Amino acid sequence: MQAMACTRTLYTGDGRLVITGRNMDWKEDMGSNLWIFPAGIARDGAAGAKSIKWTARYGSVIVSGYEAGTTDGLNEKGLAANLLYLAESDYGQPDWKRPLLSISLWAQYALDNYANVAEAVAALSKEPFDILAPTLPNGAPAALHLSISDSSGDSAIFEYVKGKLTIHHGKNYTVMTNSPIYSEQLALNAYWKDIGGLTFLPGTNRAADRFARASFLIGAIPTKIDPAYIKSVPHQSFDYQAVASVLSVQRAVSVPLGITTPDQPNISSTIWRTIADQKNLVYYFDSATRPNTFWVSLANVDFKPGAPVKKLTIDKGQVFSGETADKFEAAAPFKFLPAAPK
Repeated sequence: MQAMACTRTLYTGDGRLVITGRNMDWKEDMGSNLWIFPAGIARDGAAGAKSIKWTARYGSVIVSGYEAGTTDGLNEKGLAANLLYLAESDYGQPDWKRPLLSISLWAQYALDNYANVAEAVAALSKEPFDILAPTLPNGAPAALHLSISDSSGDSAIFEYVKGKLTIHHGKNYTVMTNSPIYSEQLALNAYWKDIGGLTFLPGTNRAADRFARASFLIGAIPTKIDPAYIKSVPHQSFDYQAVASVLSVQRAVSVPLGITTPDQPNISSTIWRTIADQKNLVYYFDSATRPNTFWVSLANVDFKPGAPVKKLTIDKGQVFSGETADKFEAAAPFKFLPAAPK
């Protein structure tokens, strides 16, 4: 079975700096591209006649998977959304009283509709839709959980387990990986905290071990200017230093390219990483197969309703470096993977 594994971290530092880092781990190239979606787009849940319908309140920059869904992104208000694999996911059967949403739009729904985590939790806890999870284009089950974070450092994790929605909401939920379910990940991490990261950290590429390493490392990097390194940071900026620190954490918990564990679908190679600077509204992309990191400053993007959808094509190994907001080209949006209700 081919499936997704990932690691997400949330960092806060001096000057109200908030950064979310994310690794995409997958057993194959997934044809990702970057997209700019303006506000005002009319959408539906891609789940048949009972699909939920909405109009995007906010624009966003996102990374696609298989040109069939939104896997990761940052909206113009500083809300970041990340979809990660969770083998234990069980969305239950629709009760037919609520509208339906294909899971390919779950992250996009959050980015389109909410400016912050508290607003999203208040709305989504009322379960305005039932999720349908069609098989992914590579034949894998769409077993996913969702993390969101905002520019205040607030965080929430959404999981469907045994057909029920569970929400973990609070600034203390800074790390997320894959199996087991989040409550059990927290319990495992508590064990490693007792041992102490300077004494010993688990070193395998298993999700629980990545959780322990990421949790220690994101708490260990500097939260203010580091005089030992700041001279070589562009403009001697703490914000840039922190972006580099979070990216180094994501690289430290990455799975080397080409390493997979066939009988454990939550262990796959890291194929790309994103860093969302939610204070300065800059979205960084770091590929495991190309030498350069590039970024999109959302201040340089036209998100007004009626602005064109734009695409930065990277799925054939194209190389970009530095600011790329002006490199996106107008394009017809991809079609979100539909889900057929039974």
